[in-house]
Amino acid sequence: MTVVLASFFGQFKSAIDFILHERESVSGGVQVGGSELIGFTANHLLVSGVAVLIACALSVPVGLYLGHVGKGEFLAITASNVGRAVPTLALLAFFIAYLGVGFVNVTFVLVLLAIPPILTNVYVGVRQVDPETVDAARGMGLTEAQIIRRVELPLALPIIFGGIRTSSVNVVATATIAPLASVNTLGTPIINANVYGDSGRLGAAILVALLTLAVDLALTGAQRAVTPAGLKLTQGGQGRRRLPIPQLRRREQPT
Repeated sequence: MTVVLASFFGQFKSAIDFILHERESVSGGVQVGGSELIGFTANHLLVSGVAVLIACALSVPVGLYLGHVGKGEFLAITASNVGRAVPTLALLAFFIAYLGVGFVNVTFVLVLLAIPPILTNVYVGVRQVDPETVDAARGMGLTEAQIIRRVELPLALPIIFGGIRTSSVNVVATATIAPLASVNTLGTPIINANVYGDSGRLGAAILVALLTLAVDLALTGAQRAVTPAGLKLTQGGQGRRRLPIPQLRRREQPT
């Protein structure tokens, strides 16, 4: 047991040293690790961020509309199930054949991975808004677009951000496959162990784990910041309370 623990901590120490300092590659002739990982991390965040933003731009409007009209439950559930069932590596291989390698290919694959949780959560979040709240807003003269924007969206934000958090964590973790399409991310040392060695592989894996945790914590803070104060009180109180209408104003009727 002592030998196993000593070996484990030795590998961990070597991985941390790989993160902090450059060293010669296993194959020789090239310096790896250290400052090189800054560029890998930047690319990792870039491709992940672009994919999540595109997925949000596509999924949120569709989910809001479907949830508002009360249709599309089959689409939302199917999208969620398909997202879990289709292997990301298979998608990447498929699009390499048709789109080639590069940033666009990787982004497209990660967008497809990110859409299902966001779309499903947006739909569910809107459908869970109290119908009486929506009816009251409609009775005060708000248009359907105003109801979506000023009532359903604010009240559904906690659930929507839950989907964005899930997608972001999945995308950040999965972006390690990007080097297979010639995009250098933190997956490069993991995939190219013949160059970076076991220390590089473990060091990159540690950075990916830390990056994933950081993204999750950042989005958790953003979720708390955008959640309406009245909804926070409702969630923190005991029992079921009716959700308030956030800052509604009666629309003036033309004379």
